[in-house]
Amino acid sequence: MGIATIMESRHCLLLANGAKKADAIRKMIEGPISASCPASILQMHPRVTVVLDEESAYLLTFKDHYKWIEKNELDWQRY
Repeated sequence: MGIATIMESRHCLLLANGAKKADAIRKMIEGPISASCPASILQMHPRVTVVLDEESAYLLTFKDHYKWIEKNELDWQRY
């Protein structure tokens, strides 16, 4: 499956676990959109759900913000 096909999807679900994924997760979520991190294009997808464990999320700078969003569903997040 290529990037174009993924971007055409209605909803994208990404699961990651373990400390070995932490750098890739940080680049994907908080880094610039770049060919060196193809998953970073998901920043442009209108509906992405990312499910992480603590180890894969430990390098994220805005972890507290992401946890707040998870606990406080916003109007635009409803189907």
